[in-house]
Amino acid sequence: MEPGLQTPAPKGQNREDVRQHNLSTVLRLVRLAETISRSQLTAATGLNRSTISDLVAELEERGLATETEALVSSGVGRPSLMVSPSENVVAFAVHPEVDATTVGAVTLSGKVIAKERVLMSKSPTSADSEQTAAKLISKITAELGKEKRIAGIGVAVPGQVRVSDGVIRYAPQLGWVEAAFGPELSQLTRLPVYLDNDASIGCMAERNFGSAKGFTDVVFLFAGAGGIGGGAIVDGKQLRGASGYGGELGHVRISSSTQRDYSGFQGTLEALVRRDDLLELLKLYAATDEELDREIQTAKQPAIREKIYEQIDCLADGLSNFVTIFNPQAIVLGGFLTSLFNFDSGRLIERMKSNSVGASAERVVVRPARLGSNLLMVGAAELPFEMLMRNPAGYILESIG
Repeated sequence: MEPGLQTPAPKGQNREDVRQHNLSTVLRLVRLAETISRSQLTAATGLNRSTISDLVAELEERGLATETEALVSSGVGRPSLMVSPSENVVAFAVHPEVDATTVGAVTLSGKVIAKERVLMSKSPTSADSEQTAAKLISKITAELGKEKRIAGIGVAVPGQVRVSDGVIRYAPQLGWVEAAFGPELSQLTRLPVYLDNDASIGCMAERNFGSAKGFTDVVFLFAGAGGIGGGAIVDGKQLRGASGYGGELGHVRISSSTQRDYSGFQGTLEALVRRDDLLELLKLYAATDEELDREIQTAKQPAIREKIYEQIDCLADGLSNFVTIFNPQAIVLGGFLTSLFNFDSGRLIERMKSNSVGASAERVVVRPARLGSNLLMVGAAELPFEMLMRNPAGYILESIG
């Protein structure tokens, strides 16, 4: 099974020969809930109280969870014991782009506790980004407390990834083909490295911790410097395709325009909703999403506003296709697409619904990604955390110092 993000494991069973499965199940529930009582774990898993007590004790002993008394006790008797993921287990997240390389440290609970972004040359090689990422990881590691332990490194790639061996098959805007980014970064850092497509991991990050939490059918679109990617969750499972390259929603053709996207296809959503076009009009270089958002929301010049509305309309046309195809409960927009949504959400939704099959569009909601600029940091960190959750008793965490 690939190291990409998965939905929570099935409920545990009261048999000693599935103890490790039960341990994994409990850890997943603790992470997704952020804080959960023993009684809630008992109800969610179907395990008895004694088994839950033993499993929580083992997670505490392994430094993966902490247990505290509830601040407010309900009813009579002892206060409920609340279980939370440990803040001392961290993973590094890396996001290479054409204009910058970003590295963050994320705790097991999904909190970004450090993040640094270094501007890159216009066309960095994979080696350039690997070296930059390794230096930032070394710097952040030195600033973390010695009580922290490292689960590994996750990399959010703006392109196609062969997750089995960490090779970037094709990242069009970066110009990388068959780049062994994972093995080479692992050699530089001496940490396990896991890679996946940026939009795919952003999709599951929003499902687990963001705007898509609680939904089973979701379409996610993310737009960054590398173009537009996406993901679809159907009946709680993310669609990945036969070889793991599914979800390239940015390449859906929505126009007869001859303008090409980063993969060379004409008239696609990615070709017509371009971050670079807005940066050029706004005279910005290598702007963060927050900087670009400020400029978009305060834009007054007619030419800039016209381009924003043009992109909103093209985005709506793309979304109308996805509503008709997937009939989702929710659509979540990440990256600079959040800025387009916030600029005129009414226009976007009205055009999207008017061009969708009516019954499919009746109940769909459109939301901006909740994780904001930390989306890909949280998503990339999920890759090593997923490996930890599959085998909490056997996965080796690296100590600092």
